[in-house]
Amino acid sequence: MTNSQKPTPAPWRATALTLFPDAFPGVLGTSIIGGAQKSGIWQLDTVDIRDFSTNRHRSVDSPPSGGGPGMVLKPDVAAAAIDSVSDNRPLIYMTPRGKPLTQQRVRALSSGTGLIVFCGRFEGLDQRVIEARNMEEISIGDFVLAGGEVAAQVMIEACVRLLPGVLGAADSTVDESFEDGLLEYPLYTKPREFEGRSIPEVLLSGDHKKIAAWRDAQSKETTQARRPDLYEKVMAAKLQTGDGS
Repeated sequence: MTNSQKPTPAPWRATALTLFPDAFPGVLGTSIIGGAQKSGIWQLDTVDIRDFSTNRHRSVDSPPSGGGPGMVLKPDVAAAAIDSVSDNRPLIYMTPRGKPLTQQRVRALSSGTGLIVFCGRFEGLDQRVIEARNMEEISIGDFVLAGGEVAAQVMIEACVRLLPGVLGAADSTVDESFEDGLLEYPLYTKPREFEGRSIPEVLLSGDHKKIAAWRDAQSKETTQARRPDLYEKVMAAKLQTGDGS
């Protein structure tokens, strides 16, 4: 390699620990996300948690201590699976009791080297593993899924689409929901008339200042109506910075 040549950076890498490796890549293998993987922008690995079971039945779960329904993922099996891939990437456990996944956290994750995600099943994972391996617990919403695979794919896709070279335009991720704390404004395209509904005249005016003001007002109105929690947070931040707009 000559002095003028720069080393090729390693691709952003996601590793999923799961009882169902066949669930991957799933949607991650389609459209621009799948294309980015094929072009080497990012890499996906799967690890079968069941491979780390130590008994002949390959069992990975046991009844919860103290009684109760369902089964719990065993700590020795989970820890062995985690330790087989552990490095300096964030270790994340997808669970309904985790902190909500936000665009801010997605941006931070996408700016690193990748992540390791543990896909839970059954009633959950032994708490001692979560504490001992310093796992970051993340939720994609206030609901319960059968397992963490779909949630992991949601998080990975959100990160990958922010990687350089994945989306066509560099500013494609700037003007969208959550980037400024608010929900996105309504979108329109041709035809001008559709089932008696028209594109707002301001969007056809060519006046970029008026269009920007309309979009800002619509974004605030939508956020206030649908996510008052976000609206209040953004407005409070604007007051602190002296921006009352």
